[in-house]
Amino acid sequence: MDDCIFCKILKGEIPSKKAYEDEQVYAFYDIEPKAPVHILVIPKQHLPGAAAITPENSAVVGHIFEVIAQLTREMGLTDYRVVTNNGADAGQTVHHLHFHILAGGKLGEMA
Repeated sequence: MDDCIFCKILKGEIPSKKAYEDEQVYAFYDIEPKAPVHILVIPKQHLPGAAAITPENSAVVGHIFEVIAQLTREMGLTDYRVVTNNGADAGQTVHHLHFHILAGGKLGEMA
């Protein structure tokens, strides 16, 4: 997608601080962190949000959670939150499926 900021990050058009990368996913540190540790994990395939997950593309979500488990183990994190938003009313500001890893201290209540 030409106007998707995450697709631009994947193409190297916008810089990011990489936390992890493989052939299916990319993980990077959020530039406006909401917790001491705030990493975004995105599929390299553009999917606009959770509502776009189908039987044909759902394996990438399982892989994303494998990556989240690996990353958090490597970082020594045992307590963390994983969040995804779908749609503007839910707080989704970038319409490319992504999962937030939030950690590094006591996290506040959910909305």
